Amino acid sequence: MSSSILAAEELNPLIPHVPEIILGIVFFLILVALIAKFVVPSFEKAYAERTAAIEGGMKEAERAQDEAKEALEKYTAQLAEARHEAARIREEAREQGAEIVAEMRSQAQAEADRITASAHSQIEAERVQAIQQLRREVGEISTQLASSIVGESLEDEARQRRTVERFMVDLEGSSNGSAN
Repeated sequence: MSSSILAAEELNPLIPHVPEIILGIVFFLILVALIAKFVVPSFEKAYAERTAAIEGGMKEAERAQDEAKEALEKYTAQLAEARHEAARIREEAREQGAEIVAEMRSQAQAEADRITASAHSQIEAERVQAIQQLRREVGEISTQLASSIVGESLEDEARQRRTVERFMVDLEGSSNGSAN
């Protein structure tokens, strides 16, 4: 029976032989040692580099984001300042326009006053000239009329002037009396 048990043990392909198990364990341990010595450090190094790169990238992204925020705040401040400056310039232009309009109006009013004064003085000069001419003509006509009525010549210039003056004073008095 022992030979049949031995023959049965040797013939069973499912049960491995002890030397094969020991040799498999030794090779497995050698393989694990080689992997632990050569492969694992490479994986750990790659993992560390990748972790460092990710952390560095995150820090760089945070720094870039902070810089972007600062730039946005600076841009917003500059934009607000530019808007304020534009509003100030518009207000100055509006004020200057109002000043120019007021100055032009005052210049136009001064020019109109000057033209009016000049016209009044010219009219007054023409009125005085017309009155003098009218007095001469009325004097001549009245002298002729008086000469024909009196029948004598009023050639004396002084007498003629006095007569005309008296006639004009009487005429002005009667026109002023009727105008009131």
